[in-house]
Amino acid sequence: MEFYGEQPAVDLTYSDVFLVPRRSDVSSRLDVDLAPGDGTAATIPLVSANMNSVTGARLAATLARRGGLGVLPQDMPLQELDAAIRWVKAQPVPWDTPIVLPAHATVADAARLLPPLEGYGIVVADRPVEGMSIDDVRGVVPASRLGTALPDARLGDLVHARPTAIDAEDVADARHAFDLIVDSGAETVCVLAHGALIGTLSRRSALRATLYTPAVDADGRLIVAAAVGINGDTQAKAKALIAAGVDVLVVDTAHGHQDGMLHALQDVAAVAGGIPIAAGNVVTAEGVHDLVAAGASIVKVGVGPGAMCTTRMMTAVGRPQFSAVLESAQAARLMGAHVWADGGVRYPRDVALALAAGASSVMIGSWFAGTVEAPGELQTDASGRAYKESWGMASTKAVRARFGRLDVYERARKELFAEGISSSRIYLDPLRPGVEDLVDMITSGVRSSFTYAGARTLAEFQDRARVGLQSAAGYEEGKALPVSW
Repeated sequence: MEFYGEQPAVDLTYSDVFLVPRRSDVSSRLDVDLAPGDGTAATIPLVSANMNSVTGARLAATLARRGGLGVLPQDMPLQELDAAIRWVKAQPVPWDTPIVLPAHATVADAARLLPPLEGYGIVVADRPVEGMSIDDVRGVVPASRLGTALPDARLGDLVHARPTAIDAEDVADARHAFDLIVDSGAETVCVLAHGALIGTLSRRSALRATLYTPAVDADGRLIVAAAVGINGDTQAKAKALIAAGVDVLVVDTAHGHQDGMLHALQDVAAVAGGIPIAAGNVVTAEGVHDLVAAGASIVKVGVGPGAMCTTRMMTAVGRPQFSAVLESAQAARLMGAHVWADGGVRYPRDVALALAAGASSVMIGSWFAGTVEAPGELQTDASGRAYKESWGMASTKAVRARFGRLDVYERARKELFAEGISSSRIYLDPLRPGVEDLVDMITSGVRSSFTYAGARTLAEFQDRARVGLQSAAGYEEGKALPVSW
């Protein structure tokens, strides 16, 4: 990356800078390869944050199916982490994981899982268990029907026809699957293997399968990461996660440049056996050097830029994110390591700028929290708008969950030092309700950024990106005017 003009004397964040177009021979966004090349097997540079309100097993599997990486949070009990990792590994790669409800479930039950929008479907079965036969499936209720049916209506009563099904062995490729779905006239079809339900597929899912390369391990299973903190027996927890099949370990704490992190990182590295280790968070070259020397192959960069974080206002600690990523990535490159830019992204442009500054991937938090696949049930406000709750990982709510087993006195002491937002409503975007919709939007923008720079790969983009400085008015000029102006 190079600056368009003199190098600035102050630290910069994403809104302070812009990308300058260059002569390019890249004629199509589809000629761009977004693979981060950081040893994680991801094929797009997006990582979901290890936050309780962001990444669960469902989101991790969906994101990996489109090439990204989900990081399960360290606050999950070890038994739940083990189960979540094994669940992700068991999910289909070319098909969507079916959402199955019994025939006696109600529309209200379904509405807590899916919004009443096109592109989603609920499999209604008499025997909703793993490995069910197609004979057990009554049909598929399109989620779009949930908004017109009474809340107490039984799903079984909404099914009027046998489900449309395709056999996995009969589908040569995703384009063929797309054509079969179009010909069937159904929104969602069941995918079968030897008569058993193994997945579902919609038109949009089949289309996406032609554009994305799934992130899979050596055995062809979806990849997943999991986080551990720096307290307790981190080595034993890392061993358990490795035994469950985790693909990337993330050693995480708010202040990553401390002795406790370095000791925990050394313990985890001693048992990792070649599994990539991400650690953080830091914002300086010095922090990167120490974490890589202790065993990290990826360093998480960012203190205070998250939407749910109040660290900078509470402590004055942090650093504008663009400059933090730029310096940290340069230091990591000299040591043969990589960085993930963690926090501060609001638009696809911010993802592109983080990559231009040297990040191999960008972590997404609150942006993904307001999606169908994020943990938690869908709720509706008084006006009927769907939302999910989100909260910071240092907030009072998170502290109570993390230290719930302590006695009342010790837990109360820890709550005195909580930071961050404990509850915030993240509303679903009706146009982009799912994590895949956001991935489409983000990667589309980033692919275009590559073409403007004349780059076909991430390495070329980081070499060719030319960044200029802008005023606040310049940033505002780049925004689209509201429709009602």
